Amino acid sequence: MGPTSLRTGAAGTAHDRGGSGHASRLALAVPATAQFLVVLSTSIVNVALPPVRRDLHLDPVEMSWVVNGYVLTFGALLLLGGRAADLLGHRRMFVGGLGLFAAASAIAAAAWNAEILIAARIVQGLAAAALAPAALALVMTLYPSGPRRGFALGVWGAVSGAGGAAGVLLGGLLTDAYGWPSVFWLSVPLSLAAMGGAYAVLPHDRPASAPRRIDLPGAVTVTSGLFAVAFALSGASRDGWTSRATLLPLAAGLVLLLLFARIQSRSAAALLPPRILTTGTVRVANVMMAALGAIWIGLFYFLPLHQTEVLGYGPLETGLTQLPLALSLTLASALARRLTALLGRRTALTAGLIALSAGLVWFGRAPADGTFAADLLGPSLLVGAGLGVAFVRLTTLATDGVGAAEAGLAGGLVNTTRQIGGALGLAALTAVAGAASSAPRGAATAVTAAEQAQGYGAAFLAAAGVAALTALYAALRSPR
Repeated sequence: MGPTSLRTGAAGTAHDRGGSGHASRLALAVPATAQFLVVLSTSIVNVALPPVRRDLHLDPVEMSWVVNGYVLTFGALLLLGGRAADLLGHRRMFVGGLGLFAAASAIAAAAWNAEILIAARIVQGLAAAALAPAALALVMTLYPSGPRRGFALGVWGAVSGAGGAAGVLLGGLLTDAYGWPSVFWLSVPLSLAAMGGAYAVLPHDRPASAPRRIDLPGAVTVTSGLFAVAFALSGASRDGWTSRATLLPLAAGLVLLLLFARIQSRSAAALLPPRILTTGTVRVANVMMAALGAIWIGLFYFLPLHQTEVLGYGPLETGLTQLPLALSLTLASALARRLTALLGRRTALTAGLIALSAGLVWFGRAPADGTFAADLLGPSLLVGAGLGVAFVRLTTLATDGVGAAEAGLAGGLVNTTRQIGGALGLAALTAVAGAASSAPRGAATAVTAAEQAQGYGAAFLAAAGVAALTALYAALRSPR
């Protein structure tokens, strides 16, 4: 069976016939590459943040928005991106998202001030919101429910985990050799290669079987609401939790999200139809995925900062010392299906979350004068294993029982909860780190390494608490 047969019929035709050859694996490789790119772009900038801050004269809030501008826009628009993919075509949205992602990456690489860089990161997030749910929907339609989908989601989890951890490794290598713009230039050839692969091997979109309607009021309210809440949380450590600058956007965001829920209950073309939350295990999985997202984004933000600003590592050393985490995460993702078959669905997920919590506690207790062998290697392996298993299990749970017509919506929803959980979690953990530091807010003196270690340790311990609570929820609510 060649690539032509995949292009000429409805999505999944090759697999419905039982094909499992080179062409089908190549078809999986294309959306998997895009997923790697999307996750990579969340973490690859973290090691480059110190030189970006020096060159563009960023303040701490601007520095966090280089990360959060991407993560939050990505998460806030994913529901709209998933719905649009179902209505306009999965391959069409996939290719369009890749093209926009390449353009935004080039602008970020050429940015000459903070405003241009943050704006480019926001556009990257918009492109990722079109791309990611379409990519997952393509996987779901190419691999129907059953063992073959389990294999595909294992690959999906492996490349997602590798993207998060390899982002730090590649960020260190590229920043050390070519400077921080190279971390953005890397996305351009990857995007163009995935576009070429999409045209070569992915199936054409089915003609629309219903009128194409998109819930714009829902899209506006949920996007604005999520932005407002994250904006309030991100500035709380600077402005204070009881200041008007924190409380007003927080209240506005909550009101907008309540309005979004009301619109969804009444709209005939709802962006998030309430029925999707009662399908299979979608609701339970997305609750846990939001918590996992907060841990994931916080980990790959604070760990490089701890390594560079507390332990004094350079970009290259920071990247190389995260290689064990990357390998552990990738291997655990690849083995998650076998582990699930051995232990059972509930036990495998709970065990992964417990391992993740234990590793984060270990990170949180690392001293300012710690060493890689004693204080980073062990928790890196634990955290990687826990993240890999939990991510694959939750992605599988979040798509169980969902039909092809709503594959994009389910993919958009699970990516939304992970990204929004990550954006809100990063804002909250940043506030925890700032409050735990012994340096008072607004102090004119420079923060010492010991004070930074204290703050970052508190953030890791808070993330460990989230992981422990999620493990308890999994033990009580996830299916056996």
